[in-house]
Amino acid sequence: MLFLIEYDRENGQVVALHEFPDNESARANDERLALELSLVARKVKREVVLLQAPSLRDLQHTHRRYFATLSELASVARP
Repeated sequence: MLFLIEYDRENGQVVALHEFPDNESARANDERLALELSLVARKVKREVVLLQAPSLRDLQHTHRRYFATLSELASVARP
């Protein structure tokens, strides 16, 4: 699966998440580019990423920073 994420760094939250089957990588890339261009035109500062993972659950594990709060991330980092 491909996951297109629009992330608001300032607020630490996912604004939008869209899923695409692996065989729709061209469409996912087109949508990523369109989203980035739209955000730039509106002068909105957001992070846009296109990631691949077997499932949303896997993505939430491997890219936890997009899905966990700052305090949750800090508690994992503590020994």
